[in-house]
Amino acid sequence: MRRARPGTASRGALTSVAAGETYEPHEGPRDLPRLWHVTLSVSGAEVPLPDLRRALEQLAHDHPFLLTSRYAGDHAEIRYWEEARDLHDAAAVALRLWGEHRQSAGLPAWEIVGLEVIDRETYHQRIAAGYGPAPATPVGVHPF
Repeated sequence: MRRARPGTASRGALTSVAAGETYEPHEGPRDLPRLWHVTLSVSGAEVPLPDLRRALEQLAHDHPFLLTSRYAGDHAEIRYWEEARDLHDAAAVALRLWGEHRQSAGLPAWEIVGLEVIDRETYHQRIAAGYGPAPATPVGVHPF
């Protein structure tokens, strides 16, 4: 596979970054926080729906930036905005969210089975193109 050098344009091809190199976006200082749209998917053993709904509502109360939670008896999807310096920080917070709030919110002992973290610009590009994580339901906690 032919690899383009980071920072050089290649016609429709993806570029890769070799180990030890970094990708520097042309956006301003790296230490300023940015908004990241997070979709966290969890699943596990079946639990009673009223208990799960109450737990997700408590999570929304504990984590005020929560936008939408969708749930079924054995899985849930949580979408929210996270303010972080970079994708790594936003993903790290997202990966801790379920475990850190499990006892206080009464969440089931489910595992994280999916995580998507995208920047604000990408989120809005997807919405404009009609294929992104557009809100399928209003803000809040809803069944699938």
